[in-house]
Amino acid sequence: MRGAAAVNKKKLLFIMPSLAAGGGEKALVNLLGRLDYGRYEVDLFLLDHGGLFMDLLPPEVRVLPWPGRYERFRQPVLRSVLSSLRAGDPGLAASRLLYAARSRIGSTASVREQYGWRYLRRALASAVPGRYDAAVGFLEKTSTYFCVDLVQAERKIGWIHIDYDRLGMDPAFDDPYFGRLDHLVTVSEECAAVLKMRFPRHRDKIRVIHNIVSPGTIRRMAEAETGDLYGRREGETIIVSAGRLHPQKGFDMAIDACKLLAEQGRRVRWFVLGEGDERERLTKLIRERGLEEQFILLGVKANPYPYMRQADIYVQPSRFEGKPIAVDEAKMLGLPILVTDYRAAGGQIVHGENGLIAAMEPGAIAEGIARLMDDPALAERLRRNLALEPLGTEDEVRKFEALLEGESEWTAGSGKQASCSS
Repeated sequence: MRGAAAVNKKKLLFIMPSLAAGGGEKALVNLLGRLDYGRYEVDLFLLDHGGLFMDLLPPEVRVLPWPGRYERFRQPVLRSVLSSLRAGDPGLAASRLLYAARSRIGSTASVREQYGWRYLRRALASAVPGRYDAAVGFLEKTSTYFCVDLVQAERKIGWIHIDYDRLGMDPAFDDPYFGRLDHLVTVSEECAAVLKMRFPRHRDKIRVIHNIVSPGTIRRMAEAETGDLYGRREGETIIVSAGRLHPQKGFDMAIDACKLLAEQGRRVRWFVLGEGDERERLTKLIRERGLEEQFILLGVKANPYPYMRQADIYVQPSRFEGKPIAVDEAKMLGLPILVTDYRAAGGQIVHGENGLIAAMEPGAIAEGIARLMDDPALAERLRRNLALEPLGTEDEVRKFEALLEGESEWTAGSGKQASCSS
């Protein structure tokens, strides 16, 4: 309830591109689900009102409407320009044209998004009236720039969910924005070390808050479907991976690893939970490798956990990551896990203890999977060790609350501030 009853609550604003399926989106929904709404009044601004996780938002969260200028800006270029001119807004028409042009200039998609912000911001200038106790740009790039440039707040927080050096960004663009943040949060010690190396003058404001996952919730959701989801065949091994269909996730390497396993005569089927721009390319590669029956793109599932629970092995074949939530979820479901040796892998997996780490190439991935298939004792030991591992991260909410309250030290967990050195 807003109004008189909310007088003493802190007002929070979160900014996010969308709630489409993704690790950052899932992390936000999990965080919002753990906040104390007796203490906080929460608004959410989304650049796109859609996505798998919209229905999972707590009812207390208010999704802010778009301003009319942004509605016009979002239209296809010609329609946007014409509607802006009809509305007597030639400045917005010019910004839309410049944004379209800038979206084609730049060495990477990240750089194009960075410099495109200069024109997008003009459409969003009046998007968030009023003042907040704290504002959070919950994803790198546009969300953070929005938080810094367009929001009035006592405290501003940016959030980086991935290894910064692998994003293909221009640090010179981000440096002044990070300078205007009170805190810069990231999801692992490895990611924090990268940020401290890349932005040494901001190292004192860098904090680690791990993605929030709840073992109890995940296990309950995993048990929601009990029937055989895979149509399992006698003697076969079911492999599952999860993530956006994007080059970062390395599913092209997974396809080639699957081909190697098939050539060895191994009965495997590999399923991928996720959607993205690479579907067409990956589908073509699957067809070229003759793996239509062995490597299946399942798309997005509202509840992916029964699929994970019923698999024999979880594989994360990524080229780079921050701290993938899916790996933590697989751990909570007790799956033997194989990850590639991206920089942050060691923060989640200890090789031979709670999973395997393989070199980032198809042969090594296939070799690791074969090892798990051929050595049941190893797979069982990994499962047993996972069962003993403390896996819940709900206390990370306390770290976030500490930032909101301006506390200089974490009081959750060990009682020490999370940090890492470069």
